Amino acid sequence: MSELTLLLIRLAFLALLWFFVIAAVGVIRTDLFGPRTAPASARKPAKQAKPMAKPKQKKGEPRQLIVTGGPLQGTIINLTEMPITIGRANDATLVLSDDYASSRHARLFPQDGQWILEDLGSTNGTYLERSKVTRPTPVPLGVPIRIGKTVIELRK
Repeated sequence: MSELTLLLIRLAFLALLWFFVIAAVGVIRTDLFGPRTAPASARKPAKQAKPMAKPKQKKGEPRQLIVTGGPLQGTIINLTEMPITIGRANDATLVLSDDYASSRHARLFPQDGQWILEDLGSTNGTYLERSKVTRPTPVPLGVPIRIGKTVIELRK
């Protein structure tokens, strides 16, 4: 094998090695800080919605999200029409300091008069009662949701 061929193989191997190092750093950065988003000035402004009257709470609808187990036990979040994000990220609605929770682990959102639980691609999974959540799932009142060591419930 000529010296030129050997040199080219070494350079290709070195370039491939650097590619994997840069890719690994990118994955770690995304896991720690979340995905990149465009600056606010570059985003298109959303259409302004007309203010709506506050909907009346129906009798059987949950009004609170309560942490019933884990380090944040006793925490109460009042439910509104806004989705609730759960995870380790600082911008989550319910911030968990749990090694078993992902930065953006799960979200709860209202839809057609009920609350829906969605796992956001977490590593360790989200559980509704004893079942792993694999697709958006309605959450009944009082049924425990487990994310790592934290247990939460929807209540009136």
